[in-house]
Amino acid sequence: MSTGWRTLLLRIGDRCPEYGGTADHKEHIEICYNVLSREYEHSKDDIFEFLLQCAEQLPHKIPFFGVLIGLINLENEDFAKGIVDATQANLQDALHTENRDRIRILLRFLCGLMCSKVISPNSIIETYETLLSSAATILDEEAGNPSWQPHADFYVYCILASLPWGGSELFEQVPDELERVLVGIQSYVSIRRHFDDIAFSVFETDEGNSPNKKDFMEDLWERMQLLSRNGWKVKSVPKPHLSLEAQLVVGKCHRFHPVSLPPPTFTMSSSEILQGQEKHEANLKYPQRLRRLHIFPTNKAENMQPVDRFVVEEYILDVLLFFNGCRKECAFYLVSLPVSFRYEYLMAETIFSQLLLLPNPPFRPIYYTLVIIDLCKALPAAFPSVVVAAVHALFDRISNMDTECRTRLILWFSHHLSNFQFIWPWQEWANVKGLPKWAPQRVFVQEVLEREIRLSYFEKIKQSIEDAAELEGLLPPKGGPNFRYHTDESKESTEGHRLSKELVSMVRGRKTTRDIILWVEEQIVPANGAKFAVDVVSQTLLDIGSKSFTHLITVLERYGQIISKLCPDEEMQLLLMDEVSAYWKNSTQMSAIAIDRMMGYRLISNLAIVKWVFSSANVDQFHVSDRPWEILRNTVSKTYNRISDLRKEIQTLRKSIQVAKEASAKAIKELEEAKSTLEIVEGQPVPSERPGRLRRLQGFADKAKEEEVTIEESLEAKEALLARGLEEGKELLRLLFKSFVDVLTERLPPVSADGDVPNLRAGDPNVTFPVSDPEAATMEIDNENGADNNSQVDCGNTKAGYNIGELEQWCLCTLGYLKSFSRQYATEIWSHIGMLDEEVFVGSIHPLIWKAAFSGLCRQMNQ
Repeated sequence: MSTGWRTLLLRIGDRCPEYGGTADHKEHIEICYNVLSREYEHSKDDIFEFLLQCAEQLPHKIPFFGVLIGLINLENEDFAKGIVDATQANLQDALHTENRDRIRILLRFLCGLMCSKVISPNSIIETYETLLSSAATILDEEAGNPSWQPHADFYVYCILASLPWGGSELFEQVPDELERVLVGIQSYVSIRRHFDDIAFSVFETDEGNSPNKKDFMEDLWERMQLLSRNGWKVKSVPKPHLSLEAQLVVGKCHRFHPVSLPPPTFTMSSSEILQGQEKHEANLKYPQRLRRLHIFPTNKAENMQPVDRFVVEEYILDVLLFFNGCRKECAFYLVSLPVSFRYEYLMAETIFSQLLLLPNPPFRPIYYTLVIIDLCKALPAAFPSVVVAAVHALFDRISNMDTECRTRLILWFSHHLSNFQFIWPWQEWANVKGLPKWAPQRVFVQEVLEREIRLSYFEKIKQSIEDAAELEGLLPPKGGPNFRYHTDESKESTEGHRLSKELVSMVRGRKTTRDIILWVEEQIVPANGAKFAVDVVSQTLLDIGSKSFTHLITVLERYGQIISKLCPDEEMQLLLMDEVSAYWKNSTQMSAIAIDRMMGYRLISNLAIVKWVFSSANVDQFHVSDRPWEILRNTVSKTYNRISDLRKEIQTLRKSIQVAKEASAKAIKELEEAKSTLEIVEGQPVPSERPGRLRRLQGFADKAKEEEVTIEESLEAKEALLARGLEEGKELLRLLFKSFVDVLTERLPPVSADGDVPNLRAGDPNVTFPVSDPEAATMEIDNENGADNNSQVDCGNTKAGYNIGELEQWCLCTLGYLKSFSRQYATEIWSHIGMLDEEVFVGSIHPLIWKAAFSGLCRQMNQ
């Protein structure tokens, strides 16, 4: 066979041309083993490394790689022993470097080696007990720190996650030892704290904490208990070793040396704030890998056992992890997982769960967008209809969706449609036009259409909804500037028109910035005032830069000093943003870009932008438009990205200083050694080195010292910028949360005299919702995790109207963004939580404000 052994290893288990298009696993293994045997003599080291690499980066094929190693073990025990030793060293290294994915996958690989008789079951049990002991120690209040429970949970999760691959063999060969491990896990689960992830749920709930809802660890433990009761039978894990068991059983079992875990480096903290910070750090370092998003009802999705669902989820997440950046390969492996049943619905749910994962998806959202597009092309008869069904199901519950998830869904959906000629059955959603302007479904459609126009052009999107003419009213105004001083015959020429025209002439005449500033100060400000000058200058410069993004950047770079001179304080910067908003009132995108660029050139401060977003005109738009929120997100993101970039630069400079110091010391040492080497000439000691070499060495030493000084000066400058940035970030947080508290306090309905917190989602009891499709009236939402089986959906109901009032919807939306910002920037907030407690969260703060801000931080509410 001409196919290379590397390709055979990569494609093992696939229905592919390399194996004649067959899916006979035994035949694949035999073909691959025969080819490896022929190549072994002159490619031994390459085969060794590539096998290990495949096991770690194609973990859904571990059973096949395990059997190949088992067969090689029959002929070459040293090769198999080397694999075992290398795996032990890799696992030991992963444990000490806390490489979560590698630890998890290597434990699965150990199970694959055990099934193929390469290592003994007792080795697996010993490794499990090491991890379990460390997990129990972490939860111990004296020896560990319960705030780091996510670390302990991770160790136990790794054990449980490997059992579908090795539980059956462990039960057959070492049942008592396996039972001992399971009892230990049961003991651990009974003493750990239940993790309430309500702040990270895609859908908002009214009832708060549900005592019946299991967290991820409790749910996984229940699945493994069910698997144990069912005799460890897993349909989704291939068992290629069974057909070759008679051969493999005679192979030598190699010793897998015990691993050791690094001792805990944390101590118990007494302070509530320190405990909260540690808990946040632990969640950040050991995040939950998956939060299930059950989109489809069970009668529409694939019917599979709970453990099979978990295994296929692991397969999908692993492929997404290792093929990030290789979208075509990612799609190929996603559609060819080694399972015998269909899983398109589960694949869609898993990918959407990652796209909407809070606080952040593991990869950039564009990656999931591209993967979904490629899956639609790879499975044209199946996956597009699944995606359509998913969008409809998510749209039905959009009013209960977390605000951050809603924004991500809008961005994904508009981008997805742009790759399929913007074709969508809009007539099915045409009824949203009849909903109140604040209804989430109406706002969703409105925002999707606006984003589509950004990706295309107005006429194209208008044409795409011609079958739903009612939706034309939700299209934004046709883009284009709204220049106040546009001159034509129908408009009367005013002083502003004259000055604007003169400014245009000066710009075209290449007048210097200084000349224009003098002209403004002498011709406009004395006669008309500074505010009028801001009006004329900003409108005119924006108009000059309106042709494209590049034109805008050029204008701001050349003439930004004029704006800076006119807007030295926040009051004038607020006026400037009003002018930007007025000029680009027909283009949300250009408004956001212009303000973002002005902040980048420090023409507008981030504090001024926050104040402008929370001004009355914008506050009134919070629940009906993403316009103010987009600007606010950009501002906060840019502030903290700048701080993050400075920290990275400082870290790099510190490493460079160390290198420069070593180079300088070496150059000086060489110079001094050359100078100290003497010889006797006519009875007198003189330098033995030639003067030319001494001069060169002196030059090298001076240059090295100069380089060291230059880097130190750069470091001092960057550290000063960082100090200023950190202070700006602190002030931004204070103002941001103070603004949220102020506007929400003004509008939230008061707590009753009995202390009952108002239910903003209660709606108008006089509004009824006819439901045409009984199946559409309910959606299964993670019932495997203990949630209610029947959750009312809110579309299908849109024909009757939206029963939540405008004030309540405004409060829900604003509270949602408060939670989103506190969750997104939890690390920065925790570092300033003392200041916020003293200056913002003081007095009689409304309980709903406390809940939104603190749930995003996973902080307990003591008030």
